Amino acid sequence: MKLEYDVIVVGGGHAGCEAAVASANMGCSTLLITMDMTKFGNMSCNPAMGGVAKGQILREIDALGGYSGIVTDKTTIHFRMLNASKGPAMWSPRAQCDRSLFSLVWREMLEKIACLDFWQDSVTSLLIENNELKGVITKSGITFNAKAVILTIGTFENGKIHIGRVNFSGGRIGELSSLGISDQLKTLGFEVGRMKTGTPARLDGRSINFDDLERQYSDETGHFSFLPDVKPLLFRRPCYITHTNEKVHRILERGFKDSPLYAGIIQGIGPRYCPSIEDKIVTFHSKTSHQLFLEPEGVDTVEFYLNGFSSSLPWDIQWDALRHIQGFEKVKIFRPGYAIEYDYYPPTQLNHTLETKILPFLYFAGQINGTTGYEEAAAQGLMAGINAALRVKSKTPFVLMRDEAYIGVLIDDLITKGVDEPYRMFTSRAEYRILLRQDNADERLTERSYNIGLATEERFIAFKQKSEKTKNLISYLKTHSIDTNVANEILLSKQSASVQQKQKLADLLSRPEIVISDFKDHILIEHLDEEIANAAELTIKYAGYIEREKKLAEKVKRLEEIIIPDNFNFSDLNSLTIEARQKLKRIKPKTIGQASRIPGISPADINVMLIRFGR
Repeated sequence: MKLEYDVIVVGGGHAGCEAAVASANMGCSTLLITMDMTKFGNMSCNPAMGGVAKGQILREIDALGGYSGIVTDKTTIHFRMLNASKGPAMWSPRAQCDRSLFSLVWREMLEKIACLDFWQDSVTSLLIENNELKGVITKSGITFNAKAVILTIGTFENGKIHIGRVNFSGGRIGELSSLGISDQLKTLGFEVGRMKTGTPARLDGRSINFDDLERQYSDETGHFSFLPDVKPLLFRRPCYITHTNEKVHRILERGFKDSPLYAGIIQGIGPRYCPSIEDKIVTFHSKTSHQLFLEPEGVDTVEFYLNGFSSSLPWDIQWDALRHIQGFEKVKIFRPGYAIEYDYYPPTQLNHTLETKILPFLYFAGQINGTTGYEEAAAQGLMAGINAALRVKSKTPFVLMRDEAYIGVLIDDLITKGVDEPYRMFTSRAEYRILLRQDNADERLTERSYNIGLATEERFIAFKQKSEKTKNLISYLKTHSIDTNVANEILLSKQSASVQQKQKLADLLSRPEIVISDFKDHILIEHLDEEIANAAELTIKYAGYIEREKKLAEKVKRLEEIIIPDNFNFSDLNSLTIEARQKLKRIKPKTIGQASRIPGISPADINVMLIRFGR
């Protein structure tokens, strides 16, 4: 049995799986240690991937060579492009997946990676000798040596589950928590905090009256992976919409006295943007109803997930309230909703590579960094895996900037601003949304990933072919004209102003109300792919906005080029405010650009540092 590895990944969730994929596919001998090998990439909450900004992250993971997009496409049972009525910067793909098959496909794909080994166990401590990381020690007493370790332990470290006033140890319902690592990291000087998240009750579909619910059908097409040959394994299923009412709210309020949230039993901070149903009632007390989405857990099960009804109230209160929702009058539950508290490590203790500042060769990824969501976790895991592999090989780190990827925004926000609640990605967090669209993730990232040895030759060739076809189509649209009569027929049908002479297709396409499909009978290109057509259309239609954001990004980048020495003592800059000195000493920004994004650092503080560094 092998006991020596380049990289050890602790945890088999979304972060752990992607970390293992990156490290092993970049040629590092990698060991993935997980407590349960039947639950790789387990969807412990909602069995869905993507959504607003999360869909963009998932496409970026795929463009970089991660597996989450492929697994999602193979197990999708419901797909929707959110915000399709808005501009392309807001379009966000989302897929409902078969929960059980999702984990099975993840395992199948992981087991095909030659450099990846597995061990089912729990890690209780890091192996540290002479203040250097040497590996890990498991609960079964086995020591595995490694050059780098990536911790992706999610909600398991000191996890505690709450249902009303009942609470017990657990990483997920029915699963043991993990103990030992937090205590050890505290002794090394790491800051450790507590956070909280929750999940709804799971419902028995046989007891639901679906005729009383609004049906929401899936889009016919839609995918995450840029690879052309990823085929879905399942047929589409609808989701359903219903609402709470005042009677439901009154029942839930009866349980507030036994709520771990309001009784002070839970100390961890919960997610603002995914609140429990009791939080919604308190925060939006004037609202008489809240929308709920009933989503299938898979094609071969009657289990359903009630999105929007997370709760940690007593189980009988949850059940009573559910039975007063339209369509749920006879509902049965498989298990109640619950809240879970767990340890996390404030991410300001990390570098942009996700390597810890205190202990070299140790990386953190996922919910232990204070984030919430599968996609945010997977993105961190992928980046930690990439950088651990590069570190082991003594190569240049791989860092994405804020104008290059939502992943860059995510990581920069975490390590620069820190978190005071579970962090969730939104499009509003990104300054360069028109540059970071879901459709162009491969243009932004695939070649960079290929150059570091992660994206495959197959993926790179597919990207180059798509890129070349898109450029050819854009050139065609800019050089080919359309007759006045034909153009006006199309324009009048779209209530657009007519023209007096021949027009280039690109000029007409720049009008907001005109789309490329209006010209499908006049574009003389064989086998015109829909994705190519959309990419060309967006490039032409939003050329001005794209160019403006690029110039803005370049201007801001100049501050990123001004490096702050690692050992610089900010206390020496007496012209800085006391608050600025304290925050700069704690976060230790690498560049003036990063320093400018720290909350509490003023433009005057930045000017002081610019003068100090000779600019």
